[in-house]
Amino acid sequence: MQAPNAAATVVTRADITPPMSAERARAIAEDFDLRRLPRDFLDNPFPVYAALREREPIRQMPDGSWFLTRYADLVTVYRDAATFSSDKHVEFAPKYGSDSPLYEHHTTSLVFNDPPLHTRVRKLIMGALTRRAIADMEPGLVRLVDSLLDRIEAQGGGDLIEDFASAIPVEIIGNLLGVPHDEREPLRGWSLAILGALEPVLTPEQEALGNRSVMEMLDYLRGLVAHRRQHPGDPEHDVLTRLIQGESSGDKLSEVELLQNCIFLLNAGHETTTNLIGNALVSLQEWPDQKAWLLQRLDEQRHDAEAQEQTLAVAVDEFLRFESSNQLGNRRALKPCEVGGVALPEGALVTLCIGAANRDPAQFDDPETLRLDRPTNKHLAFGFGVHQCAGLSLARLEGRIAIGRFLRRFPQYALTAAPTRGGRARFRGFLAAPFRT
Repeated sequence: MQAPNAAATVVTRADITPPMSAERARAIAEDFDLRRLPRDFLDNPFPVYAALREREPIRQMPDGSWFLTRYADLVTVYRDAATFSSDKHVEFAPKYGSDSPLYEHHTTSLVFNDPPLHTRVRKLIMGALTRRAIADMEPGLVRLVDSLLDRIEAQGGGDLIEDFASAIPVEIIGNLLGVPHDEREPLRGWSLAILGALEPVLTPEQEALGNRSVMEMLDYLRGLVAHRRQHPGDPEHDVLTRLIQGESSGDKLSEVELLQNCIFLLNAGHETTTNLIGNALVSLQEWPDQKAWLLQRLDEQRHDAEAQEQTLAVAVDEFLRFESSNQLGNRRALKPCEVGGVALPEGALVTLCIGAANRDPAQFDDPETLRLDRPTNKHLAFGFGVHQCAGLSLARLEGRIAIGRFLRRFPQYALTAAPTRGGRARFRGFLAAPFRT
């Protein structure tokens, strides 16, 4: 890759997050439908979220489902797993067809299931993501990040997503599952296609690519699992070995459950962490005062590694709140219930708008401002309750190391062109963000 032009046009805040008038936000909110989202909403949904929170925080959409935008209402739903199911068999059958690869994957993975499958799989995964196991990953993560930064420095810049943010979680999750380094190249493409199929509306091309990607991942994983059965790794660090060995210790997973949850781990650990790192580094370009504050703070703490770690930990949580990697979640009401004063019938499909809740002024002071020293930050970027993200500690570690070491190496980095949004409602991130060092 050629080094970016150092004399490139300066990228402004409007290039990153295009402004939206209050009138336009209200117009979208009044006719809000996840199946018909305009492009300017996907670029900047937050004014629309604010309008919905104010005017119709529990909105019934044209398809009969409900869209929730208040923090307190999301917490109510997250807390009540007995009433609000994560199982997606009912919801996904008409979307994908009950005999499709996408349907089998998304109805078998950890995140879209209730106990007992959810409990069994989560327990096995968490056994390999202990505090000690995650701490043991840090030296390797530092080496990986530094090697990426060396390459970027040699070429004078590159792309924040392709050359940095997306490369880190692929390696980390690849290591957890023991995927050989020379076999990791297809993982990002598979992940984008399969998770992209979770969008509210799919084109025939997106659906076909998603189904094909599931099949290709399954074909690959069958060989990987067969090899690991013959050559097991350390179950304290190797998630795949732990899942396999769990089959003979009472927590039996079927072959389908095993393979589909390997796909889930590769996808979930990749997409959301890529977005965390990419969103953070782009946001610092959008908020130069916060970038300057963070750089000054880290410089003042340069002889105190523990203080630097705490500063970065607080900053990472604010990036997660401000530009949540995962903007939407879903539940289904198993019985008639009430949320926020609104009666919901049995079978009601509920969309939890994490991105809106994380900017709710009832929960956060000055929520539309990025504040990297925010003292209290109980954001919902990792969900809440029994389905809270199993890999949240690992994601925070990756974010802290990646963002901190990038800033120390390239404090003057700058975007050389407007970044390209992913164009999705559920997962908020960038496909490309060219920059110079």
